[in-house]
Amino acid sequence: MTSSTVSADTPFEVLGGGPVVRRLVDAFYDLMDADPAYARLRALHAPDLTAMRDSLTGFLTGWLGGPRDWFAAHPGACMMSLHRAMPIDAALAAQWTSAMGRALAATEADPELVEALGETFGRMAGGMTTR
Repeated sequence: MTSSTVSADTPFEVLGGGPVVRRLVDAFYDLMDADPAYARLRALHAPDLTAMRDSLTGFLTGWLGGPRDWFAAHPGACMMSLHRAMPIDAALAAQWTSAMGRALAATEADPELVEALGETFGRMAGGMTTR
């Protein structure tokens, strides 16, 4: 599949494509930035979240079945490995899952997809715990 070829039944398309993925990511980082419930999570990130917003948007776009430009630009990159050096415990993983769950709900996408992605993101975040 090339970066310009996307199947109509991928989670990327069901979610709403690139604009919705970007809104999801922006909502996630906006929550992390503004809600004190995510203060520990926010503290792990640089003051300027622009690069992280772009990177997560690219990653999620490809991971969800959209254009795989992020993966082409980061050959062999593994999200688990990229987070291995971070002090991620269960509480921090729960902060990430909570913020992403709220951001997913705000997309108003298909409820079944939102639920499935929320569960998958929860498993992924739990798998990234290093403590």
